[in-house]
Amino acid sequence: EESLQMWDLNKRLEAYLARVKFLEEENELLRAEIQSTKSSPAGDLWRVKYEEELRALRDALDHAFREKCTAELARDNLYEEVQQVKSRCQKEQAAREEAKKQLSLSRKELEEERRAQIWLKERAVQLEKEVETLLEVHEEEKAGLDQEIASFSHSLESFRCAPVAFQPVEVEDYCKRLSEIWKGAVETYKTEVSQLECSLCQAKENLWKVVEDNQQSQLQLQHLEKDLAGLKARKEMLEESLAQQWQEQRGEAEKFQLAMEALEQEQQSLRMQIARVLEDRQQLMHLKMSLSLEVATYRTLLEAESTRLQMPAG
Repeated sequence: EESLQMWDLNKRLEAYLARVKFLEEENELLRAEIQSTKSSPAGDLWRVKYEEELRALRDALDHAFREKCTAELARDNLYEEVQQVKSRCQKEQAAREEAKKQLSLSRKELEEERRAQIWLKERAVQLEKEVETLLEVHEEEKAGLDQEIASFSHSLESFRCAPVAFQPVEVEDYCKRLSEIWKGAVETYKTEVSQLECSLCQAKENLWKVVEDNQQSQLQLQHLEKDLAGLKARKEMLEESLAQQWQEQRGEAEKFQLAMEALEQEQQSLRMQIARVLEDRQQLMHLKMSLSLEVATYRTLLEAESTRLQMPAG
């Protein structure tokens, strides 16, 4: 039984020794391979290439971030320009409303001036009619005075024919009264004519003022219409430029979005590659640690077996 146990232990020892030798050989091969991969130019080239790719990707990410920042700044500037354009449009709208109000007021004033002009024309016609009536009355009064003078001359001739009944005092009084009446009629006629002339001149001046105001209001209306047309054209141009800028910004944003998505995909793929490389290295480290543990256990077993074998001999 002891010889069988010794033979079994020898077989086990041989198996352990063969396993230890095989594992040591494999460990040496792995060490040599790791050293070769570390010291080989292919590994350095792969590492350099990997670092270059990482650097290029980082530069691309930085460039994309910068472009994104510039795009955001351009977007903010465009938004500010849009706000300024909106404020200008609001100001132009307010100016247009004010121009419309002024236009309506000027139209009302023009209508009032037209009415005043019509009233002045009617008043001038009435004054002309009154002047004509006054002239007719004056002519009638003049004809009556001529008739009275003729009758007075006939009465004087009759007085001359009959000198007995002639009273010079009454004739002088009558002449004085006639001259005073005539002077008063002439003065009243002159005053009325002067008043009519003054009123006619005032009516003409008012008419000229109304015509000038009408012309000025028409000129202002034309200027306002021109300004309104210019503002409309400017608003259309600004709206077209704004639409073009929005379209360009949208296209650039889409391009940046696509570039960012592509860069993110590349980043994810690189992360996956890095994770795989790290997993491979971790697996190699675990394998190395397990191999070292197995070697240590085999060595302890061999030492224990050798000590056990040497003890009976001792």
